[in-house]
Amino acid sequence: MSTYNFGNVNGPANFGDHGRIEIDHQNPDLPALMDCADRLSEALHAEYPGLVRNGEVIQGELAQSAEDGLPPNRGRIRTALENIAIGASAGTASLAFTRQLLTALGL
Repeated sequence: MSTYNFGNVNGPANFGDHGRIEIDHQNPDLPALMDCADRLSEALHAEYPGLVRNGEVIQGELAQSAEDGLPPNRGRIRTALENIAIGASAGTASLAFTRQLLTALGL
């Protein structure tokens, strides 16, 4: 067994996070998210009327966030987006807007 002191485990090139892991999802632009959620709801009305309630949940959470200034309830939004992703077919506008929201929110 060696007792050699390895020193800086990040190496001379200074790679690594120096013992910190920082995950920082920027706060997405709320008006842009609300616009995307509106377009998602429009697409759901046209393509999947049975999933419209999920779009309304997302719109409601974003509207409440705009009203009270707090971050949106990511759990409720994630659940609604997952329900849409399960029910929407590939190549539809509903799925495209769902993916945009998932990416923007870092979910």
